[in-house]
Amino acid sequence: MLPPAAPELWHRLDRVQGLVVAGGGALAFGVAFANTGVFLRTGTSVSHLTGDMARLSLDLVRASPAVLQDLGRVAAAVAGFFAGALLAGLLIHHPSLDFARPYGRIITAIGGLFLLAWLLLPAWPAPALALAAGGCGLQNALATRYRGVILRTTHLTGLITDFGTSLGLRLRGADVPRWKVAVPGLLTLAFFAGGAAAAVTAFQFGRDPLPIAGVGYLVAGAAWTVFKHGILPAWARRRARAAVPPGR
Repeated sequence: MLPPAAPELWHRLDRVQGLVVAGGGALAFGVAFANTGVFLRTGTSVSHLTGDMARLSLDLVRASPAVLQDLGRVAAAVAGFFAGALLAGLLIHHPSLDFARPYGRIITAIGGLFLLAWLLLPAWPAPALALAAGGCGLQNALATRYRGVILRTTHLTGLITDFGTSLGLRLRGADVPRWKVAVPGLLTLAFFAGGAAAAVTAFQFGRDPLPIAGVGYLVAGAAWTVFKHGILPAWARRRARAAVPPGR
């Protein structure tokens, strides 16, 4: 009897470094694209919270009617990011990369959150920021470790730190594989490219990047789900048939 699915192939995919880098780069590009779109409209970031937390502490100290709106937006972004990471912990269960986990459905959900945030942003900016930040927190917690490398796809501080540390160790003569140096470097470039592409989209073409990012996530998540549950098992079954000796 031929196997209906191929979980062993999912685990093999975990070791395909090119696929990991491409997927991480696409996520870094997409979240930077979405974050830039939100920032251009509200002045609040949703993919990284260091600057937002600094603003929140300043607003708390100098609280006045003039800063209450900004305070509410920043607080909503912080709460949304935390809620997204919490949801990832509930749904994914483990921070290490494992392609057998439901990443496709999660990426589709992130796209839905971005689109819902875009719809709510004109009338309800604080809830919209919470939803967009929730999508970013959900993405950032999808897979935080890969064979000793910490994966972060929503902000640059950790990526640049890992890139500099790994490169420094390699230059010193330590046995650090090249791909461990390349992964944070390429993710950093992808994040920068996503922000730049969103700026071009907004300034040159007059389009809002956030709904474009949302649709992109929906398509990417659906495509991965189809590949994982349709194309990959069919490929496994064809390989199993080809491996059966003739006459058996």
